[in-house]
Amino acid sequence: MTDVPDVIFSECFCRDGLQHESAVVPVEAKVAMLNRIADCGFRRIEITSFAHPKYIPQFADAEAVLAAVRPRPGVLFKATCPNPAAVRRAQAARAAGRGPEEISFLVSASEGHTQKNLRRSREEQWANVAEMAALAGRDFTLVGSISVAFDCPFDGPIPPERVLEDAQRFVSLGVTRISIGDTIGSATPPRVRALVALLRDALPEATFIAHFHDSRGTGVANCVAALEAGLRHFDTALGGTGGHPSGIAYGEGFTGNVCTEDLATLFAAMGVDTGLDLDRLRAAGREAERLLGRTLYSRAIRIGETAHA
Repeated sequence: MTDVPDVIFSECFCRDGLQHESAVVPVEAKVAMLNRIADCGFRRIEITSFAHPKYIPQFADAEAVLAAVRPRPGVLFKATCPNPAAVRRAQAARAAGRGPEEISFLVSASEGHTQKNLRRSREEQWANVAEMAALAGRDFTLVGSISVAFDCPFDGPIPPERVLEDAQRFVSLGVTRISIGDTIGSATPPRVRALVALLRDALPEATFIAHFHDSRGTGVANCVAALEAGLRHFDTALGGTGGHPSGIAYGEGFTGNVCTEDLATLFAAMGVDTGLDLDRLRAAGREAERLLGRTLYSRAIRIGETAHA
């Protein structure tokens, strides 16, 4: 791949999307889905998580999935690493012949969410992240994820300055790809534009990624606001799947990610080049529904053709 599209989508169905599912999807089905996703033209794809199987059984097969998915020129496959042991697993998978190109580390912008989601304090988690970043070294492209960047279900609104502080801490550790998470889907376009402007002005060397949830039906609008504010990287999931792990007891019903098919269709109608084959993308969305055995949240796969402005 040589031509760089206007925006880069990271397809999160096989990690963030599946972490919410109680039934474990077989390795063969995950591999087939990942190959189908790659055929759509994605430059970044979430492939798995190295979370401990005790906590997220869905990804007990992380090494097997990585070994079975063939590398793609110009495509970065990303795995989530919650602790140093996970980074060592990623390194071992690479040493065995097939590891991820990217790994991601997670912090929460609030103390309450950190305690609930990660079972430790923010400072303990930052020490954990610093250890992981040092351990990873130059073996991978590193991605830092900041959860509850707008509002926390336990602590309320998050000051934008705290998100900036977390982004600065990531950069100080050599992590310059930073995902901004609207974990409960409460952001609005004005808040998105303001936060993106603050972050980009303060850290021009960083690449910021919009990772928005669609809990209140505003995820696509927030992505457009992020685009208008200068962001060019978006995390999305087929069918609007995903959100927090199924064992985490918070949220207000639907917590899924922005739907890939819908956002890509909108961007195409706006004249924004996504680098994605929309026919193949909609077919992948239909396959995601078949795989999970239910109707998902995509509107675009119902219209049968690309929307036009």
